[in-house]
Amino acid sequence: MRKRAVLIVLDGVGVGEMRDSYQYGDQGSHSLKNTALAVGGLKIPNLQKLGLGNIDAIPGVEPAIKPAAAYGKMEERSCGKDSTVGHWEMMGLIKEKAFPTYPEGFPQQIIDEFERAIGRKTIGNKVASGTQIINELGAEHIKTGYPIVYTSADSVFQIAAHEEVVPVEQLYQWCQIARGILLGEHGVGRVIARPFIGKPGTCTRTSNRHDFSLEPGRNVLDILLDNGMTVIGVGKIKDLFAGRGLSESYPTSSNQEGIQKLLELVQEGRGDLIFANLLDFDQTYGHRNDASGYAAALEEFDQGLGKLLEYLGPKDLLFITADHGNDPTTPSTDHSREYVPLLVYGRPIRGGIDLGVRGCFADLGRTIADYLEVDASGLAGESFWDSIRA
Repeated sequence: MRKRAVLIVLDGVGVGEMRDSYQYGDQGSHSLKNTALAVGGLKIPNLQKLGLGNIDAIPGVEPAIKPAAAYGKMEERSCGKDSTVGHWEMMGLIKEKAFPTYPEGFPQQIIDEFERAIGRKTIGNKVASGTQIINELGAEHIKTGYPIVYTSADSVFQIAAHEEVVPVEQLYQWCQIARGILLGEHGVGRVIARPFIGKPGTCTRTSNRHDFSLEPGRNVLDILLDNGMTVIGVGKIKDLFAGRGLSESYPTSSNQEGIQKLLELVQEGRGDLIFANLLDFDQTYGHRNDASGYAAALEEFDQGLGKLLEYLGPKDLLFITADHGNDPTTPSTDHSREYVPLLVYGRPIRGGIDLGVRGCFADLGRTIADYLEVDASGLAGESFWDSIRA
């Protein structure tokens, strides 16, 4: 039986403000603790058994006397607090300069070039909540066919369109056009298709979202492929890495779908690395300031985790972490600059090892490379494999 790594990213599940959080306006953020306080404590026994409560004090999650996993937290070295930046750093790439953001909307030259390319006007061009702007401008969009362009505190160019007005494939083509325009100094982290349905005032977004990221540099995923290994992405991993570094990809529309796909892949013995992103904590609850929904999603994941732990083979190594925070209890509806949890479990390692505060997300990727016996020495990060190996 060959070695295998399973990496699960709980999108937006941070464990407390980083030292530089004040530069991002995120003082006081602690996605896990504040959510737990808001709902009177979390009920996540499997994560508790692994040692989540040993990382920090979280109401309802007591420290394990003998944690089954190695545990710690990681500090982001890259500038920013975006999913793209977080995932890239995990795989060995440090973003020294943050992706550009547009708190006043995009420059007119960008909008003009985009409108010329798609042959029609746009509306919006401001910072907005996606659920609010489709209802604010939905009627005008349906009447005119003009796509809604908006952004957020993150480095994103988002295009919203009603599926009965603009077919989804056409919306994707427009996003690809925007991706080709938004390069260089205007190279945003992601262009995002945001299709929706419904009548003005009651519009809702569909599961046909699609992200178009900048292409990353050479990273751990590329190295694994070069060494003949199978890398499987679950959720938006393919989008975040611009289709690079993956043998197979399984997009998902919810945590439940992602957890089910993970269970299938692990049980079937598939892949050398399974890299999964579970997005509901961020997309569905964090951005909506829905602490009770966020807590319920954590408990749903914990139930799935219980099954996953049963399915792990003798040479499977499970990593659980996050890409940034998204505290649903703060006034902000955007990502938060937080440390992220780190749990490592499996028969190949010793449980109960305190990994402390890792100075870089890339330590995780370097450790996966070490475990799978490939050379990632040219990338950022410091492996902790020797600290945990059985």
